[in-house]
Amino acid sequence: MSSSGTRESEPERTVGLCARCRHARRQTTRRGSTFWRCQLAETDARFARYPPLPVRVCAGYEESVDG
Repeated sequence: MSSSGTRESEPERTVGLCARCRHARRQTTRRGSTFWRCQLAETDARFARYPPLPVRVCAGYEESVDG
């Protein structure tokens, strides 16, 4: 359970903050592998292009307007 008392969804449990971050992009290969790419890495070296998952703490996290 998350700290709010609700169950985390599968992406939130396995991916972490990236599942809801406006800077994250999910990329799926032709073979079906899925990677999460951080768009902040393009302009800020503090961020990993493909961060190790799950991401639990991130200075660049901003909740997506879609989620």
